[in-house]
Amino acid sequence: MSNTMKTFAVAGAVAAALAAQSTTPAQAAGKEKCYGVSLAGENDCAAGPGTTCAGTSVTDYQGNAWTLVDAGTCAEIELPAMADGTPRTGSLEELDRDLPA
Repeated sequence: MSNTMKTFAVAGAVAAALAAQSTTPAQAAGKEKCYGVSLAGENDCAAGPGTTCAGTSVTDYQGNAWTLVDAGTCAEIELPAMADGTPRTGSLEELDRDLPA
């Protein structure tokens, strides 16, 4: 095997190892980020501009704040409807609803 082939083989092995390590402990434990389901101050992280992380959301069901939930349950979480009667659901992606004024 040529040196070039050996280099590519080693690089491929390193890339595969790094990809395997990219799984977060939460994902390994069967959890996923669910946006828009936290009450104010009870998010796990990511609460938009002006906030730092866990416990910093300021609005109930804030769309840009997430909480870890059991994998596969995010969209099934029962939430109260919005003021105009529109149903509110959790999302695996950041939402543009219920953001602080």
